[in-house]
Amino acid sequence: MNYLIPEWEKQEFIQLVFPHKNTDWNCCLEDTIKTFTQIAYAIAQYQKVLICYEDENTINHLNHKNFIFKKVKNNDTWARDFGAISVKINNEVKLLDFKFNGWGLKFPSNYDNLISREIFDIYKSYNFILEGGSIDTNGQILLTTSQCLLEPNRNYPMTREEIENFLKKEIFVKEIIWLNHGFLEGDDTDSHIDTLARFVNENTIVYCKCEDKNDIHYEELKKMEEELKKTKFNLIPLPLPNAKIWQGERLPATYANFLITNEAVILPIYEDKKDKYVYDLFTEIFKDREIIPINANTLIKQHGSIHCISKEYFNDCLLNK
Repeated sequence: MNYLIPEWEKQEFIQLVFPHKNTDWNCCLEDTIKTFTQIAYAIAQYQKVLICYEDENTINHLNHKNFIFKKVKNNDTWARDFGAISVKINNEVKLLDFKFNGWGLKFPSNYDNLISREIFDIYKSYNFILEGGSIDTNGQILLTTSQCLLEPNRNYPMTREEIENFLKKEIFVKEIIWLNHGFLEGDDTDSHIDTLARFVNENTIVYCKCEDKNDIHYEELKKMEEELKKTKFNLIPLPLPNAKIWQGERLPATYANFLITNEAVILPIYEDKKDKYVYDLFTEIFKDREIIPINANTLIKQHGSIHCISKEYFNDCLLNK
């Protein structure tokens, strides 16, 4: 059977792309490297970590038997979105490389768009723009948002029907759930699904829920919840963290941006009074995995979190030697 591999299948390694002074992280580079380092070591307790870097000075403090290093030129660090996408074809893992254009031409992406072809054995490349954070799957069904996949600077003039048919054919999903509502203020990805709603197993979706009627997110997230309730899945709401402000801007803090690894879930926390509730909730959802909380307040300064900076792969033989 051919299918898009869900995140909870047995992984070989997680890819991280470390920040350097020529990325947008230069505003807070030292703190960002500390956060990336915490995440790398948390993952490396259980499995390999592919660490891509441009500047040796940003990674020369790293030392673990599970670290693999690759030097690459990069614009930024959002491996989720420019990383290759894993499918199984006739029971073999294959990597598909989709085009990345900086979230609809918002940011430079010339180097990031080349990384996967440079370091991986790519089965097939496409001119179609598809960011990893814009899709989520249980292996059969794809969860996505209309705002992102139908945004004009991605794949216009393709229609929704044409995009749906393309995805069903090329990444082997049988059904696509399009959410027409939901956003996070400060997000510049046009509502990536991995900030809003995620599969945690074949039958269950966790999703952001706002309880404060005075919050700008309240109505849209309520409408998103109503859409999700029309599906056949079990639903578990995640509270929205209290507003996080930096340089006068509200940041897109979300608990939905967690990373599933083989034996752990790396959970973003925000020095928020809701952190403990969400941690306890995740221990119930993922009974077979350790929950490792990581402070993600630095990451959201550039509008992403833990899932956004990481990408899972399911066969290390696909790495170019």
